[in-house]
Amino acid sequence: MNLDLFDDALEPPPARQDLAPGAVLLRGRALAQAPQLLAAAEGVMAAAALRHWLTPGGRRMAVAMTNCGPLGWVSDARGYRYQSTDPLSGQPWPALPPVIAELAVAVAEEAGYPGFRPDACLVNRYLPGTPLSLHQDRDEQDLRQPIVSISLGLPALFLFGGLSRSERPARWPLQHGDVLVWGGPSRLAFHGVQALAPGRHPLLGEQRINLTLRCAG
Repeated sequence: MNLDLFDDALEPPPARQDLAPGAVLLRGRALAQAPQLLAAAEGVMAAAALRHWLTPGGRRMAVAMTNCGPLGWVSDARGYRYQSTDPLSGQPWPALPPVIAELAVAVAEEAGYPGFRPDACLVNRYLPGTPLSLHQDRDEQDLRQPIVSISLGLPALFLFGGLSRSERPARWPLQHGDVLVWGGPSRLAFHGVQALAPGRHPLLGEQRINLTLRCAG
């Protein structure tokens, strides 16, 4: 299914949508907890500042990122990897806030992945004009575990493709409070985010915060 970000259809989209085998979009699932999730994310960003990683080839990533949990995702000339300490401070990453972890475990089970126990949470900030290029998440040790992605703030167009970069991705509009879960046959699907459109969210202003949880170790 392929939806427009500003669809004028009278019927609202269903609360649960299947993007592909093993991939589920739960619309508005995090709305009730959004203020607590945002407060938790702000605490993480205060303890471990957002930064733009460099790719192994030396390019600056467009999305500003930080981490919480036992492991954090980093990128530099040595490559992409998870590690237990923040390379900027040498200190452990901030603890994974329970409100984020508990929601991730619950939605993973709702999507058909019981027993999910995330040990890494990426906190990503998108500003208007910021894209995330198509990529696979394959740095994790156990690819049987799903990925949980929580959207807060400005709407975005999520690009979800197949197992080959050449396969044209479908575009799925994500709103504040939407949650994505993908795993199983879709675990290595190429995905990304179209450049964020200008706008202002009543809680977050001109930005989108994305919380992506994984079982990395």
